[in-house]
Amino acid sequence: MTRESESGLPIEPVYGPDTLAGWDPAEKLGEPGAYPFTRGVYPSMYTGRPWTMRQYAGFGTAVESNARYKQLIANGTMGLSVAFDLPTQMGHDSDAAIASGEVGKVGVAIDSLDDMRILFGGIPLDKVSTSMTINAPAALLLLMYQLVGEEQGVAADQLTGTIQNDVLKEYIARGTYIFPPKPSLRLIADIFKYCRAEIPKWNTISISGYHMAEAGASPAQEIAFTLADGIEYVRTAVAAGMDVDDFAPRLSFFFVSRTTILEEVAKFRAARRIWARVMRDEFGAENPKSLMLRFHTQTAGVQLTAQQPEVNLVRVAVQGLAAVLGGTQSLHTNSFDEAIALPTDKSARLALRTQQVLAYETDVTATVDPFAGSYVVERMTDEVEAAALHLMERVEDLGGAVTAIEHGFQKGEIERSAYRIAQETDAGERVVVGVNRFQVETEDPYEPLRVDPAIEAQQAARLAALRAERDQAAVDAALSELKKAAAGEDNVLYPMKTALKARATVGEVCDALREVWGTYVPTDAF
Repeated sequence: MTRESESGLPIEPVYGPDTLAGWDPAEKLGEPGAYPFTRGVYPSMYTGRPWTMRQYAGFGTAVESNARYKQLIANGTMGLSVAFDLPTQMGHDSDAAIASGEVGKVGVAIDSLDDMRILFGGIPLDKVSTSMTINAPAALLLLMYQLVGEEQGVAADQLTGTIQNDVLKEYIARGTYIFPPKPSLRLIADIFKYCRAEIPKWNTISISGYHMAEAGASPAQEIAFTLADGIEYVRTAVAAGMDVDDFAPRLSFFFVSRTTILEEVAKFRAARRIWARVMRDEFGAENPKSLMLRFHTQTAGVQLTAQQPEVNLVRVAVQGLAAVLGGTQSLHTNSFDEAIALPTDKSARLALRTQQVLAYETDVTATVDPFAGSYVVERMTDEVEAAALHLMERVEDLGGAVTAIEHGFQKGEIERSAYRIAQETDAGERVVVGVNRFQVETEDPYEPLRVDPAIEAQQAARLAALRAERDQAAVDAALSELKKAAAGEDNVLYPMKTALKARATVGEVCDALREVWGTYVPTDAF
């Protein structure tokens, strides 16, 4: 009986040599570390060293998050990944009325440079790689990170890490946008230019399909809409006068990894192949690093269940294995209790140990691209690639990613996919262990991590003290210069850095830009 993949493609019971009849290994595969990078972006992949093990963490105050980061480093984490609370993500201060009830809840509250100093206190920024999941205000958090590095005596050219900085997917699937698309793209181009001149080792954007997948996108939709956004960012930078090979090597991507191992491996391989071809053929990139699709992976939060949460340990191990077999450059494994609350210290450590078992107790790191030549995986790679290219063509027919977003195309397609998944789950056609099959009558008691509601008042008090202590005239002058740059063509990051150094808050800087650029109002689905 033929089954369907997550992308709605047929999975045959048996695959054989005829599956790949006329299939050209030289065209489809190449060598590891060489065009079209199907087999991986580096020749040795994990045979030289494992992927970067990141753990996404951040909650409550900067003090609490700093303690968690130090614990993760002590347990063997190779890179930090910062979660920010919703007010920070939306460019609001903790004492703003709109922030009420959300301060410190889904990430750490960062209102000013003072908080950033505490967040990374005692953590040498020349020794760690830091990823920050921040989008519309990404420039602010990057500049505060740079300022903290300077205070530590770390030169900006020694800082390594990534800002997500992918605003287009916010309009499609996530919603933490601030400004309309056009000024948002201008801000991203300014970040590209600034980092090339000031922070050259920094990955300036992590173009994300993860959040689309969490909203219900199929694997084919995930890579299609992510790569379409990537194309839009490249076009924006080129139109701003940058040479493609000056910034493309610092682009990175962010994908989900589900429990469906075979299709996930095929998805990652197809994405690399498509991106290499687009960068070479459409943009004329000549630097091989410009053709490499380097990506971070996070296991699928949407597949975690609050019912029998310990089963999530198994899910995460399978999802992590899929990411490794697919050739990820870094990986975050979710904690088993994240469907209930923020992870505890113990569950975060178990999530990290899952990666360490994959890296050091299995043989998947002994050879590059273990599934190369597999009848089923090569066929599925071709099929996912074809499905993704079809969707990318539809985006192009609408005028590109931004115009398609304005039509609600991507959002509508993802919503239809999510509805199909929900229907199949409700009907029992899609088995979710512990939810619609293999249930138990009573669950074991579990004590989740809880964020102290007093944090909101504490942050408000810190903000009041900051505003009383700082040089308000210097802040006002810096914000005025920022607004002038935003209204003109100068790079906004330089006056923004001056304002943040003068202790302007995240909300004040974002409000200055809102005053010039306005805010985005979404349209209905296509």
